[in-house]
Amino acid sequence: MELTDEIVLNDTRRWIEKAVIGLNLCPFARSVYAKNQVRIVLSRARHLDAFLDDLDRELLLLARTPAEEIDTTLLVHPSLFPDFLDFNDLLDLVDEVLVEHGLEGDLQVASFHPQFVFEGVAADDISHATNRAPYPTLHLLREASVARAVASEGGDAQAIVERNIETLRRLGAAGWQSLLKND
Repeated sequence: MELTDEIVLNDTRRWIEKAVIGLNLCPFARSVYAKNQVRIVLSRARHLDAFLDDLDRELLLLARTPAEEIDTTLLVHPSLFPDFLDFNDLLDLVDEVLVEHGLEGDLQVASFHPQFVFEGVAADDISHATNRAPYPTLHLLREASVARAVASEGGDAQAIVERNIETLRRLGAAGWQSLLKND
């Protein structure tokens, strides 16, 4: 089956609605999603340089647009980064792009990948699902929004991470797979 734009965007929205919001993995996602302040951008770049151009455009757009219009952006590419380690290596370049544009301290980027694994954690541990999305995704976030979300959860970012892992452990691998199934 060909991965059409519609399929990729629908899969991404399902993940946001059922996992990110449904399991409350991100404390501020529900509010900004309900207000239509989450921009989902599908990149069809054919090589890394073109993808970095897409990233440049989206970072600058987010930085120049009021949060009331776009609070956060998901930059999704369904086929350019099939290997998690290659995708993970991209994050060094992403950090350089933030610095190049003078956006460090204003914006940050979180990464999600279908095969995401935390270093030093067993490959089959369900905790990896906290950073697993249907497709390789860069989540462009405003530092101020992240700070507000953490403060609303008691100011302890690590507590959010631990709560998410516990939620996923209760759900289990079968529950995670079932959650994301196309109904």
